[in-house]
Amino acid sequence: MSGAKEGELEAVQAALAAEHAAVYGYGVVGGRIREERRTEARAAYDAHRARRDALSRTVRDLGGEPVAAAAAYALPFPVADSATAVRLAAELEDRVAGVYSDLVRAAEGERRRTAAEALREAAVRAVRWRGESVAFPGLAERAGTPAPSATPTA
Repeated sequence: MSGAKEGELEAVQAALAAEHAAVYGYGVVGGRIREERRTEARAAYDAHRARRDALSRTVRDLGGEPVAAAAAYALPFPVADSATAVRLAAELEDRVAGVYSDLVRAAEGERRRTAAEALREAAVRAVRWRGESVAFPGLAERAGTPAPSATPTA
């Protein structure tokens, strides 16, 4: 496999890992969020599941074995109520946008377009959850936040 294809596969795997974490995180969000935002959380959950499944196929198309989801993931903060569930949803979208920005850089053609679309969708969802935007969605270092990390728990 060429260096460019290897880099693309690594970026696709990272996006897949982030989608696994987002699906897990939205399970937490759904359990804590108020009823009036539950439909929005469900739509985001479904979108991340669909992206996860598509990325698994892409990894196989590139000759790789899709990274498996962890049994559990460390949350960035305790989620005890609807307000922190909304905050978690925005954080999940920021982290997903970050890995998609890496995939945009690593991919070409249709995969790049798909990654850019996923980045845009995550940025829009983050704005809806947070109520405000950042200057460069997907580029955490320019937004003044730490780099994204989908950290599974042991």
